[in-house]
Amino acid sequence: MADELSQVHLTGRQIRVLAHPLRIRMLGRLRGEGPMTATQLAEMLNTNTGATSYHLRQLAEAGLVEEETRAGGGKQRWWRAVHEMSSWQRSNYTGDPDATAAAVWLETFQVNRFVELAEAWQHGVSAEPEEWRDSGGVSDYLLHLNAAQVRELMDAIEVTVERFARVEPGPGARPVNLYAAALPKPDPARGSTS
Repeated sequence: MADELSQVHLTGRQIRVLAHPLRIRMLGRLRGEGPMTATQLAEMLNTNTGATSYHLRQLAEAGLVEEETRAGGGKQRWWRAVHEMSSWQRSNYTGDPDATAAAVWLETFQVNRFVELAEAWQHGVSAEPEEWRDSGGVSDYLLHLNAAQVRELMDAIEVTVERFARVEPGPGARPVNLYAAALPKPDPARGSTS
């Protein structure tokens, strides 16, 4: 097992390909649940195999998924994600308005996905065993940091996440969604408000 999560820093082309509602969900399923066929993905995502096949090819051309060879696989094509984590920085797309728009779309998708998951947890938490009800949660902090310190904080969080990602799951382990965001407050002096 590798020491670090496999990660791709999305190129402009990759982020434009990934910024699609079906593709992002397909990649998420492949990363979370392992290799699948286009038919399996279509069933899970309530769409047709023609759509999943097409979008798998688009993801493959962008280097985000690849076909997996399986002994005795017959005509079925199995696909797997080639990385465990996607990352990007908007500044990488300066001068590429389509890639910048794709980055904004992906960030908005992630925020909306977090809200969906948090609401689902809140609706079902009372049925969870006490150890699970008390295990996680949502925290917020207001820190006063410069840009370099924010980057250092996010890097430290990533190191910690990578360490836990490599721990052998204990008895009763289950998937846990973890979202991390460092959002500088808008600066009114620069014309931004919130």
